[in-house]
Amino acid sequence: MKPLVSIIMGSTSDLPVMEKALKFLDEMQIPFEVNALSAHRTPDAVEDFAKGAKERGIQVIIAGAGMAAALPGVIAASTTLPVIGVPIKGMLDGLDAMLSIIQMPPGIPVATVGVNGAQNAAILAVEIMALSNKEIAKKIAAHKAGLGAKIEKANKDLAEIKYQYKTN
Repeated sequence: MKPLVSIIMGSTSDLPVMEKALKFLDEMQIPFEVNALSAHRTPDAVEDFAKGAKERGIQVIIAGAGMAAALPGVIAASTTLPVIGVPIKGMLDGLDAMLSIIQMPPGIPVATVGVNGAQNAAILAVEIMALSNKEIAKKIAAHKAGLGAKIEKANKDLAEIKYQYKTN
């Protein structure tokens, strides 16, 4: 089994956030890999990873980063693959990381999800791959349909709650 998605984090301290992406990809049966690489502590390894990812069959890279949040941008600078940045809450409730990931120079885009939004990063990665893979497209369509069903069930459950002044 060869990975289609690569999930990178600056250190294993980011794993509790990034684990939501791992779980989603696993549920979708999308092969993935996960590694810790640091833009500041292992810059050569980050560059080697990014330059070789496409040849290894990776289609999308998800990079989580807090603090300086350089990792997604450094990866994007060395690959033509789509990179999705996950700002991780740290200082300033993650706003600093989010702004660092969003504010990339022209020519080096990084798609960015909300702070600690690893699951949305995985969903976006699957949606990107679904453009050229009918099996993946079916999986993500079923997932999205399931989201609507959850809300419909929630409304049925809410209808059963009784209060004296509740009107629905």
